Amino acid sequence: MITGLSGAGRSAVAAVMEDLGWYVVDNLPTSLVPTIVELASKPVGGIARLALVSGRNHDDLLPHVAQLRGDGHHVTLLFLDASTPSLIQRYDATRRRHPFTEDGSGVREAIEREREALVRVRDQADLIIETSELNVHQLKDRVVAAFSDSESRRLQVQLQSFGYKHGLPIDADVVMDVRFLPNPHWEDALRPLTGHDPAVRDYVLERAVTARFLDRFEALLVEMLPGYQSEGRSYLTIAIGCTGGRHRSVAVSEELSRRLAAHGIAAKASHRDISLGG
Repeated sequence: MITGLSGAGRSAVAAVMEDLGWYVVDNLPTSLVPTIVELASKPVGGIARLALVSGRNHDDLLPHVAQLRGDGHHVTLLFLDASTPSLIQRYDATRRRHPFTEDGSGVREAIEREREALVRVRDQADLIIETSELNVHQLKDRVVAAFSDSESRRLQVQLQSFGYKHGLPIDADVVMDVRFLPNPHWEDALRPLTGHDPAVRDYVLERAVTARFLDRFEALLVEMLPGYQSEGRSYLTIAIGCTGGRHRSVAVSEELSRRLAAHGIAAKASHRDISLGG
């Protein structure tokens, strides 16, 4: 089930799902969800993987999801979010009318009205993708990683580096602050580089304080993650933050991704602010 804010990328995600072999129904009134699922479940239908993109009426979406799960269906609720400035910019570019626009109200008011209407749906989503800073290729990568055949049933762990100076990721489940680690930014030779570069990676990871932190955080995550999965979680975003999001958080996210993969955990690193200056 694909839902979220208008303009946050629902149609783009639907196109990716279709490319992955899912049968997609776009802009579906939620009242028709049980009917579509029943038809798809019939032997003659031959539809094993169904992606439904909900339309404007979200009032009965959560009860339908609960009922489908009660009937034995494996349901993932994907919520697409974006910042208000990003959504305003997208609507200004397309000159489309926001579906929550009322007489005399502007786009900002319509976005906040829809955001308020979707609070409960967002809170109960299995996976939240924040699309403000994602281009279409990055969004596709996130969807493919989450829904490709080989990984779709395993707990997916996204290790996302970010910079506190650019704001907290709004889709993070767990946030870890690594600003206590030595900062390569203050080394002239390292400042223009990123955590992908060996010199920066070694500067961060070869410190004793970093090694102790990584060992303990790795052990904590290995202990925690099965609990998230047993509670029905399919996706978990762990945000790793430093000041600018280019050095320490990148190196630590990559190293944690490697360590978790060694435990058989489906982990992937991404870097929100690595291309930003400072």
